[in-house]
Amino acid sequence: MTTDQVKRQSNLDILETSFNTKTRIQTRNGHVKIQLPLSEASTQTDECLQSEYLFPNPFFYGPSTINDQLTSTSEELQSGISAEDTMSSEHSQQVNGKTGFVSENFHFVPVKKKSVLSSYLIALRPWSFTASFTPVALGSCLAYKSQGAFNISVFFTAVFIALCVHAAGNLVNTYFDFVRGVDNKKSDDRTLVDNILLPNDVVTLGVFLYIAGCAGFLLLNVLSPAKLEHLALIYFCGLSSSFFYTGGLGLKYIALGDLLIVLTFGPVTVVFAYLSQTGQLSLVPLIYAIPLALNTEAILHCNNTRDMDSDRLAGAITLAIILGKTGSYCLFCFLLFAPYLLFVIIGVNYSPWILLPALSILLVFNLEKEFRRGELSGMPHKVARLNIVMGSLYILAVYMADPGTLPTMTPLGSYSTGIY
Repeated sequence: MTTDQVKRQSNLDILETSFNTKTRIQTRNGHVKIQLPLSEASTQTDECLQSEYLFPNPFFYGPSTINDQLTSTSEELQSGISAEDTMSSEHSQQVNGKTGFVSENFHFVPVKKKSVLSSYLIALRPWSFTASFTPVALGSCLAYKSQGAFNISVFFTAVFIALCVHAAGNLVNTYFDFVRGVDNKKSDDRTLVDNILLPNDVVTLGVFLYIAGCAGFLLLNVLSPAKLEHLALIYFCGLSSSFFYTGGLGLKYIALGDLLIVLTFGPVTVVFAYLSQTGQLSLVPLIYAIPLALNTEAILHCNNTRDMDSDRLAGAITLAIILGKTGSYCLFCFLLFAPYLLFVIIGVNYSPWILLPALSILLVFNLEKEFRRGELSGMPHKVARLNIVMGSLYILAVYMADPGTLPTMTPLGSYSTGIY
């Protein structure tokens, strides 16, 4: 190797080292993408760019040219710069509508960097919050219809608690899926895979949300007529399930995650909201929670079906893996259509108002068709949208129906249990 080649290789090593700590490198089809904050990129790469051995003629453009372009771009972006190995001899070109600086080995392109707030928001997966909001709203509506009890402060406090615990559970899932090697570039949640956040950031935010949920619970205990021991029992059941889904016992990885989700986002959350408003335990939420529980499980199941291969490679065992593709399709259809069968049964035998949520069945046929075709990439988000539409119509139907035409709403105390 000649002296020039040695110097050139040395400068390439320096460039790679300078990018190492705060870069994002992805190899794909012979390309290497490097992203780091724009100000650091322009500073850390100047020394390497000034070397004639880094980019041999005719591909070398002086540092002043690059700095001028970086300066003009930074005023608009103030975010990041990416370097892509294009193996191109062109001096400049457009990439995604942005002017880049091409060398023999690297293509520098200014790119926007997500804000810290948006990064945290993505990690929380807010699209899934419908699974927490609708059960709380349903439980509160049932409390009003059966007991005439509704406190707006209690309602919003219960919603706050449910969302905090749900969001914390999402972060626990993100962390442990990453640690166990379940998440990859094809996963729906790539918060840690794509370095959107660091593992410590996810843990810190998760702890904060659990603390916020507990603070909300203390406030609820003051506002609610329910006994502390009753509220605490149900609350900590929900909190524990949000953690043990992937953390601790890791129920998701031993095919028990689906059962946990059905119980948590169905009976547990609806009973919690009902108890918070009335101060009584009742069979009512257990009956009415079934449609929402099945629909929420459909969100999880299509997600696990999509991730079957990566879960299997990571050693996880989910219900989707056990059932296989055909069995998973059959279960998905059951989870989608069973709630509507219940609506028809209750609507025909009790109140016609309960037929109202059946209007959303038109969305179900499209979801079934996409699942059957294997178009699962955005399926969880679409089922979550169905959840809010169906759930809203369901809650409206319960609210509009005459309590006398609805299935029995008898408190457990009537059965001489002594629970009030």
